[in-house]
Amino acid sequence: MASGLAALLDDIAGIAKLAAASLDDVAGAAGKAGAKAVGVVVDDTAVTPGYAVGFSPDRELPIVARIAVGSLRNKLIFLLPGAMLLSALAPWAVTPILMLGGTYLCFEAAEKIFEAFVSHEQVDEPDEFALSSKELEKQKVEGAIRTDLILSAEIMAISLGSVTDKPLLTQAVALLIVGVLLTFAVYGAVALIVKMDDIGLHMSRNGGRFTRRVGRSLVKAMPFLLEGLTLVGTAAMLWVGGGIIVHGLEHFHLTPVPVWIEHASHWAAQAPGVGPLTGWLVFAAGSSLLGLLVGGVVMTVLHLIPKRSRPAP
Repeated sequence: MASGLAALLDDIAGIAKLAAASLDDVAGAAGKAGAKAVGVVVDDTAVTPGYAVGFSPDRELPIVARIAVGSLRNKLIFLLPGAMLLSALAPWAVTPILMLGGTYLCFEAAEKIFEAFVSHEQVDEPDEFALSSKELEKQKVEGAIRTDLILSAEIMAISLGSVTDKPLLTQAVALLIVGVLLTFAVYGAVALIVKMDDIGLHMSRNGGRFTRRVGRSLVKAMPFLLEGLTLVGTAAMLWVGGGIIVHGLEHFHLTPVPVWIEHASHWAAQAPGVGPLTGWLVFAAGSSLLGLLVGGVVMTVLHLIPKRSRPAP
């Protein structure tokens, strides 16, 4: 009887160790996958606040909440099952799809850089003036969810590419964790951003001298914060998108560009004391330059060439 109980306890201990190891494996896979998607996350955080601009303060948080629910639906109902089917039936397609996603990131970043240097006349959209506030809110939310579908697809594809060597169940749980946590992180940050001016306004009218000064600083910092997020998001898209293309070229043995970037980063990593940082910076810079080149070519093909082919009015 005692030996049977000892055997049972040993079995329970073994199961507990196996479960703990599985949890560690899932946590590690989720962390690795989430880190790879950081560029898209920053871009998502920078883009979304614009959809809540122009509405009354009491509607800002409900709008962000509706977009967050739509984002979760995109990730968990549509993209997660699709990613698992892709991993199970066509794992060879993960790298090409990742490279396409990386190319799209680079194109989007290159387009933002181009638009920053080219002035555009502001044209009012008369259709928006004909809509009620409720209809306009619905239209904005639906547009944000459609945009989120593209960004979420990039997040899930990048995350999947980081865990393809794991068992299918581990991949699914890791993507589930990444999808949920990143959604809460992104839209929690978005909620703080869109309410930052209201928080600052409240602080500037209440409390002591220091509190009022902080409140005024928050209100004044809002435009600079949004502009800074846009710049960081654009840089992150170039770095992540270019890095995906570099690794894809390396996967298909298409050199010498990946070899040049790798050699340059290894050389920079020899710097005493700051080697890891300088090595990463050189690799990120090389990836960004490649991403800017690829994105510029795609932007030229999609935008500039069609415009030249149009007949003159």
